[in-house]
Amino acid sequence: MNPYYHDPKANITIYNADWRELDWELLKSDLLLTDAPYGIGEAKGKNKSRTKLAVAKDYGVSDWDDSPPSDFDLIQLRDLTKYQIIFGGNYFVLPPSRCWLVWDKLNSGDFADAELAWTNLDKAVRVFRYLWNGMLKENQEYRCHPTQKPLALMKWCLTQAPSDVKSVLDPFAGSCTTAVACKAIGLSCIAVEREEKYAADGAKRLEQEVFDFGGTDERNMQEVLPMRI
Repeated sequence: MNPYYHDPKANITIYNADWRELDWELLKSDLLLTDAPYGIGEAKGKNKSRTKLAVAKDYGVSDWDDSPPSDFDLIQLRDLTKYQIIFGGNYFVLPPSRCWLVWDKLNSGDFADAELAWTNLDKAVRVFRYLWNGMLKENQEYRCHPTQKPLALMKWCLTQAPSDVKSVLDPFAGSCTTAVACKAIGLSCIAVEREEKYAADGAKRLEQEVFDFGGTDERNMQEVLPMRI
């Protein structure tokens, strides 16, 4: 299968596919960093009823969050990688872990106070505090996906991984924030997203060079336009 997007300079690739359709040798990476579907219907327009502060963004209705990955799928993905960071680990059957990554969203109201990422990392529990409460965000970054993670969070997750990590796999890429974070840090990444509209949004984000001015803004500045297939 041909890539949907490929940047040879940064070694970042997006596939518009179900990850199970791809050559698994191609997917082998040092780190699995992903936010898999939890199976709680987030693609059914739930966000529309969650805020009275402003008109909720309409992400459309789809079925990508109707069911979580199977236990077998998660085993296969863990076999493809040496290290793993899996958001929503509290929704899945995974081995005991001494290191969970906790994202404190500084939230109020109907949203969860925090999200948990299961890891197989050999270190203590770590906490990242970053406001992400509907329209209230620490940085007003571009958002195109109902369960999109902040760029700052995914960068932080990458810094928690061991120093020998050079390549990253995200088989449930969504808007490709994992790939954008990898590009900013200088890691290679394979991102797989089955919904074409989100693969397209991810490609648009990656076509922009990422600059860090002390915050987490993505600046619309472009040096080299990678290949879009």
